[in-house]
Amino acid sequence: MKITGKQRNSRMCVICGLDNPAGVRAHFYNMEDGSVMSPFRFREEHQSYPGRVHGGMIAAMLDELGLRACWTGASDETWGVTTTIEVKYRKPVPYDTDLIARGKIQRETSRFVAVKTEILDTKGNVLADAEVKYIKMDIFKIAEGISVHDEMCYYAEDNLTEINFEE
Repeated sequence: MKITGKQRNSRMCVICGLDNPAGVRAHFYNMEDGSVMSPFRFREEHQSYPGRVHGGMIAAMLDELGLRACWTGASDETWGVTTTIEVKYRKPVPYDTDLIARGKIQRETSRFVAVKTEILDTKGNVLADAEVKYIKMDIFKIAEGISVHDEMCYYAEDNLTEINFEE
């Protein structure tokens, strides 16, 4: 599937922070179908049982992905706070393996957004998915005194034009 744009990365977020040594360091891309996707890998540091990623890290990726899906429009000015997340763990999620995260807005009102998110293997098997609901909120109410532009400071150009996986 073709990429239509790349989103910024933060400094310290556990999912997208490029300066976080324990983080996933995932990059997120706006796709031609209106979804957002991230080709990524969890690492051994993210494990619960040997060979498996901790459920909290899986939920964190699904949550991050949902908010990223809100940014697939014309601007990344839609910020929100998670109100609910319903995660379904369908199969063990391995670390040190190529994975794809995908999210797409399902419903939106003037105050709320609901997003369907999923983590897939490269064969298109759903390993975990979630419905995440956000209340829209001004970034200055979410992170008082913090400049979003200082935190979301990285735009790492990588020339990626497509994300391929079996559907």
